[in-house]
Amino acid sequence: MAKKKAFVIRTQPEMMEALEKWAADEFRSVNGQIEYLLNEALKKAGRKKKKDR
Repeated sequence: MAKKKAFVIRTQPEMMEALEKWAADEFRSVNGQIEYLLNEALKKAGRKKKKDR
């Protein structure tokens, strides 16, 4: 498995609350939910390499 790179993200409290609820609804951590959303956006935009899928 490839090593993951950590980074800091700043967001408004309201957005964080919405992400926490959404993640809980889908049985994911907030980090997992953000990673899922980014992966989906990359796929939709055609910017994700086939080997990364």
